[in-house]
Amino acid sequence: GKIDLTMSLRASMLGLALVLLFMMFVYRLPGFLADVALLVYVAMMLGLLAAAHATLTLPGIAGFVLSIGMAVDANVLIFERIKEELWAGKTLRAAVRTGFSRAFTAVFDSHFTTIVGAGVLYMLGTGTVKGFAYTLFWGTVFSLVTAVFITRFFVDLLVENDVATNPALYGIKPEEVGVFAAKAGA
Repeated sequence: GKIDLTMSLRASMLGLALVLLFMMFVYRLPGFLADVALLVYVAMMLGLLAAAHATLTLPGIAGFVLSIGMAVDANVLIFERIKEELWAGKTLRAAVRTGFSRAFTAVFDSHFTTIVGAGVLYMLGTGTVKGFAYTLFWGTVFSLVTAVFITRFFVDLLVENDVATNPALYGIKPEEVGVFAAKAGA
């Protein structure tokens, strides 16, 4: 049991580190900002678990890791949408605004269904199933908050203040801006 728990925690930390690197490599600046939001998410989860005097078991770690995946998935959906808007020829401000707006439904729906499933598991489950459901439920709630509000706050702060406006910082080459609009007009 204890060896499995230690190995699971190490695997979780390694997985988190790889995800952080992936986000920065693929999504550049927004990926870095999402990483900061993800660290806020981890702090929120650890704070909740400490306040609840929860014991982190293997199923609890699994719920935690799964909810980290939800947080990353939400940011991927949003950032890909922003790229699509830039490829369509929108300005960076418009692309960010539209990207977050259009990705919101998919992000909210996926998180909401996971929250409902975790809630049902918690209400009907026993023992370790409740631990899994508890961390999955709160992790998914915090994931939604960090992806939709915290990451957006960071991105808006930079874009609205013209701090980082180069499309390359958002994962696309400057010559790719408007590539979809140019094809539609041809």
